[in-house]
Amino acid sequence: MFSLFDYAFAPTRIVVVSEERLQAAEREAKLEQLKKVDQRLTELRDYRQSLAKELAPAKDEETKEDA
Repeated sequence: MFSLFDYAFAPTRIVVVSEERLQAAEREAKLEQLKKVDQRLTELRDYRQSLAKELAPAKDEETKEDA
């Protein structure tokens, strides 16, 4: 069983990482973020196109009524 004392005074964990590994990990994380952003943009473009298709017949009807 852990107490507050154990939590507050637990030994510090130290991790040593080379600069190259750190930069590689940061690059990998940014590439992953970029993939997710690209995927989301594709989803949003597809959604926009589907909305535009739904609205297109309504626009055609409005222009016919105005004429």
